Amino acid sequence: MNTLDLGLIGNSHTSALVDTNARIAWWCYPHFDSNPLCCSLLRSAEKNQAADAFGFIDILFEGAHTVRQSYQRNSAILVTRMLDEAGNGIEVTDFAPRFYMHGRMFAPAMLVRLIRRISGRPRIALRVRPALGYGQTRAESRCGAHHVTYFGGMQAMRLTTDGSVTAITEERLFFLHESLTLMMGPDETVDGAPRELGRSFHELTTAYWHRWVRNLAIPFEWQDVVIRSAITLKLNAFDDTGAIIAAVTTSIPESPNSGRNWDYRYCWLRDAYFVVNALNRLGVTATMQHYLEYILNIIADSRDSPLQPVYGIRREATLDEWQAPALDGYRGMGPVRVGNLAWEQIQNDVFGAAVLASTHAFFDTRLERPAGRQIFADLERLGEQAVRCYLQPDAGIWELRGTRRVHTFSVLMCWAACDRLASIAKRLRLPERAQHWHTEAQRIRAAIMDSAWNPAMNSFVSTFGGDRLDASLLLMGEFQFLQPDDARYIGTVRAIEKHLQRGDFLLRYDEEDDFGKPEAAFMVCTQWWIMALAQIGETARARELFEKVLAQRNHLGLLSEDVSLEGGELWGNFPQTYSMVGLIQCAARLSISWDKAY
Repeated sequence: MNTLDLGLIGNSHTSALVDTNARIAWWCYPHFDSNPLCCSLLRSAEKNQAADAFGFIDILFEGAHTVRQSYQRNSAILVTRMLDEAGNGIEVTDFAPRFYMHGRMFAPAMLVRLIRRISGRPRIALRVRPALGYGQTRAESRCGAHHVTYFGGMQAMRLTTDGSVTAITEERLFFLHESLTLMMGPDETVDGAPRELGRSFHELTTAYWHRWVRNLAIPFEWQDVVIRSAITLKLNAFDDTGAIIAAVTTSIPESPNSGRNWDYRYCWLRDAYFVVNALNRLGVTATMQHYLEYILNIIADSRDSPLQPVYGIRREATLDEWQAPALDGYRGMGPVRVGNLAWEQIQNDVFGAAVLASTHAFFDTRLERPAGRQIFADLERLGEQAVRCYLQPDAGIWELRGTRRVHTFSVLMCWAACDRLASIAKRLRLPERAQHWHTEAQRIRAAIMDSAWNPAMNSFVSTFGGDRLDASLLLMGEFQFLQPDDARYIGTVRAIEKHLQRGDFLLRYDEEDDFGKPEAAFMVCTQWWIMALAQIGETARARELFEKVLAQRNHLGLLSEDVSLEGGELWGNFPQTYSMVGLIQCAARLSISWDKAY
């Protein structure tokens, strides 16, 4: 049975998920949103065990079990050690090359697999069975002297190796005497001996990640948690355009047989803001600057059209949604969706998300190209849209497909857009614009205080004039709308606990939507709760809950979107940037300072 005990490898151009048996179960090639060459993750166990199964790349090592799977220290390089019953063993190292070469970043749409004998006389077979058309057919192949090209209605993928081509194409068992190198990527001649190139790429990629991690400004406590989360977020940022995807997968259900199966391989402006904000806290400003270029281009693309909540990684505005019939879904729980109709929705929080993600660029003097008046003028267009739209009903942060209401979080984010524009204008010494945006922010704030506060519940509520709660209200303190000691904020935290707490976790909301009531806890909501508790002074309780969240991570330190209320199993798309961001935020908020550490 498939589980989310998976490791993410990638290089900010391509990425893949590897299971505990060293099977590459998910690989969209060449980029995040491409057809998955490896798609066994979205097939039932029954279909994956069939003799003619395809959509994966793995190693047949009969009688073997995985002894250990871990990342190389401070890197995105995954190592799986396997032994059979007789003590014969192999080590599989998987990574995507990423390093500087000839003055520029070398990060091709390529995976490298190094297989090394570690004991005895292991006898293995290599199975390379890429899929076409979202699992419809198996790719055709043609052989060269030292490579196999897989093709058919797709961008061809070439496997170059120092091993036997016949052993690969015929999947014959053979004794592994020393080591093997598999380089899988563009259908181009590899310039050099595979073994030497694989070794060199491994060393250079290791060095790249070690340098990158050394530059992180991490908290004293939970250092490994923060480093793994930061690397994961970096892998979800698309170098080519600056887009940041929500997750590398599609259609992993939020809970068993829920039908809540969505494609997350796109850039939600809201999610991307949280990623940029988390990385900024760690001193990673390059991702923000690159994402800012993506946002500014989208603003230029949209002209005066409403800003969408989600775009493609190349700024595609249309993400038509369809179902892939050849894939029966994660554990057989379909449907498998490609595209996401959220692009058609009105979500008025996007204006705030875009402005918030850009604000840091006006204040950080370390940046090579600090933001100035021209970029401010572009962002003012978003502020103007926020002012026009903040009282208009929308789908809200949770993307309700069947109803529109005036959602408090959406209005809060419109306030944040105006509030931050006022701060930016002051920074740029534009007093008239600063006063203008301050006035607009105050007007929106007054609307929230008047229409979103429910005296009977002693809490702010999800919608204007409503009586229900959702976890996004916890961010009122995080966005500095309310001070942590404000009685209304504390009352909101208490009310959310009363209505949404389920054991050690938090629901995002508890009312029925298009698919019924949510059946799993949304991981980031629990993390927002932890941060809120720390803000109101309940640090010990927050630390205790944070440890409960950390216990839900898989064996490699990764989190998906949701966790089941019974059993604590991970569900939802994986690894989810929201969840990994929350780990960084909680660790930074709760850690003792370096000054007090020793």
